[in-house]
Amino acid sequence: MHYEYTTKGTCSRTIFFDLEDGKIHNVQFIGGCNGNLKGIGALVEGMKAEDVIDRVAGIQCGMKSTSCPDQLATALKQALAEAK
Repeated sequence: MHYEYTTKGTCSRTIFFDLEDGKIHNVQFIGGCNGNLKGIGALVEGMKAEDVIDRVAGIQCGMKSTSCPDQLATALKQALAEAK
């Protein structure tokens, strides 16, 4: 299923991704640090959503209380809750 998440507190504005059988595919961030966010998308491709959440939830960016990876974790948690 395809998901769209509007981020809060980060330079990126939106995250698009697909979840198939609990695995993440086609992660795309709109806005933010293009190269780094493409890297995150490539690194999490095909991973279980729960594993990604465990690894990136709570990461901060500078003085911010969140980050793009943390927002991805939030988006995945929301998507998993909707899928139940």
